[in-house]
Amino acid sequence: MNKIKLFGKWGYEGIEVEDPVLKNVICLRPVYVPHTSGRRIGKSIPKANTPIVERLINKLMKKGRNTGKKLKTMRIVETAFEIIHLKTGENPIKVLVKAVENAAIKEEVTRIVYGGIIYHKSVDVSPIRRVDVALRLIVEAVQRETFNNAKSVDEILADVLIATANNDASRSYAIKRKDEIERIALSAR
Repeated sequence: MNKIKLFGKWGYEGIEVEDPVLKNVICLRPVYVPHTSGRRIGKSIPKANTPIVERLINKLMKKGRNTGKKLKTMRIVETAFEIIHLKTGENPIKVLVKAVENAAIKEEVTRIVYGGIIYHKSVDVSPIRRVDVALRLIVEAVQRETFNNAKSVDEILADVLIATANNDASRSYAIKRKDEIERIALSAR
């Protein structure tokens, strides 16, 4: 299993999920190419068994010019990983896992309606939703930065992942948004 490398370049050895709650939902199963073709659709919780890199690729395909273009999005992620490796010297899969851990929210607000009156209540977030929201915030950050910017998408994705992995609230939209959601949840307790 140690011979399997993502895109033939980056190995999975030495990569651990530090957050004990997220260990079961961030899949670090070694794959050559993150394209499972929906093999796990009929099984329970298919997202938890899908490699984290493929989940990032699927989120990047949601809106805009890359809708449904998985191979194009895979090339964007591969180039972004090469940029991350050049800038930090670290394994880009490790940087992605750290970014997801840092952008994962712990609490959010839900609405409770009693006879036409709306109350906001703070609730804990399930682990699978924490990963979903973290990936969504990272992709939102990439989409916001690419608008009217001369940089390419892969450069921006690399910058966003590095800033989020470093927990840099001044440069990362995902960390800012996470802090804002948790602040609102704290006030709704």
